[in-house]
Amino acid sequence: MKIIIAILVFSVIVIFHELGHFLLAKKNGIAVTEFSLGMGPRLWSVQRGETRYSLKLFPIGGSCMMVGEDDDDASEGSFNKASVWARISVVAAGPVFNFILAFLFAMIITSVVGYDPAEILWVEENSPAAEAGLQEGDIITEFQGKHISIGRDYELYTTLHGVKDEDITLIYERDGEKHEISFEANSTEKYMLGYSYAPGDNGEAEIVSVSIDGAVMDAGVLAGDVIRGINGTQINTADELQTYMEEHPLDGSQVTLDIERNGKVQTIAVTPQMTKQVDTGFLCNVYREKTDFIGILKYSAVEVRYWISSTIESLVMLIKGQFTVQDLSGPVGIIDVIGDSYEEAKTEGTLMVVMQMLYWAILLSANLGVMNLLPIPALDGGRLVFLVIEAITRRRVNPNVEGMIHFAGFVLLMMLMVFVMFNDVMRL
Repeated sequence: MKIIIAILVFSVIVIFHELGHFLLAKKNGIAVTEFSLGMGPRLWSVQRGETRYSLKLFPIGGSCMMVGEDDDDASEGSFNKASVWARISVVAAGPVFNFILAFLFAMIITSVVGYDPAEILWVEENSPAAEAGLQEGDIITEFQGKHISIGRDYELYTTLHGVKDEDITLIYERDGEKHEISFEANSTEKYMLGYSYAPGDNGEAEIVSVSIDGAVMDAGVLAGDVIRGINGTQINTADELQTYMEEHPLDGSQVTLDIERNGKVQTIAVTPQMTKQVDTGFLCNVYREKTDFIGILKYSAVEVRYWISSTIESLVMLIKGQFTVQDLSGPVGIIDVIGDSYEEAKTEGTLMVVMQMLYWAILLSANLGVMNLLPIPALDGGRLVFLVIEAITRRRVNPNVEGMIHFAGFVLLMMLMVFVMFNDVMRL
């Protein structure tokens, strides 16, 4: 069941993307020869007018095939016959529809469970933050120059970038007024493995986050893994792990961890890194609260913006080498993670399952929209580059040259997909 639901979520996102291309093509008089869900051999199809609607064997993609899309056919009703702005609208419609779908799903979630205000839940007594005037109930609107709309904005910033500078500057709102404060936070340096943990469903030491470039991240540890042992000592609960770490503080020596993932335990060796820990002196909210209709519209848009910005930041970190292609997941990995999420959510009832699946749909839809707008040949963004050049120069790039570039991009993308899929299977 979990695989079926995961595939269904993935399929809805893909078909809505292709629906964007399809509707704009029809509106601009471009003939669509086939509109399909899936890839590979046809399982079922029906002809309606000029268009064949198909369901194909592998439900991991889809297509909207238009006359003249990949050749120089300029006959009536072809892609090339349409104006350059019509073609731009057709190509851009896929990613735009992904953002629209993400917004619609975000409205459902925000209506039911609300949003997560960036509210200060706790301020350490006599800390620099408290002395600077920060109080419980204040709403953060900016942290270290980063705009903050929801609690997860703050969480994303600290997860991806960390808090490495003791000089903290933030803007908060209290009683409708904004205040800017700066303070020098307390910091310590100590050996760390680069993860945080919390009791799981059965009290196990479940890893809830992994630090970027930390020791365990380099060793392949992921959030959701469970620590079953350390240096030969069996660990059954988070409390046992805490007790062990208090009795055996890290000193830079290599540590062996027994890590459980998907029911299998493997032993890895990691070397702690000397790490500066900056204590901001406060905790920020990540829980949700209800809002009114205007708030639903506002924070649904914020939800989509959050996932778009997190995708872009992750891509930037990939380019910088802070992530590698080994960290990427393809359809197999995504379906597996969605399936696991379904299994965890179903114990809490149908509503929680629906909310969790919608949450994944928002994440994936926004992600697919961003990825397709990248200026990479064969993707929508790559096609838009050539169309924008044509709009500016009023001359179309040689179709044969453009076709060869897109074909080369397609081959490279397929190679990357095979590599990522292989890694997904190995992780399973």
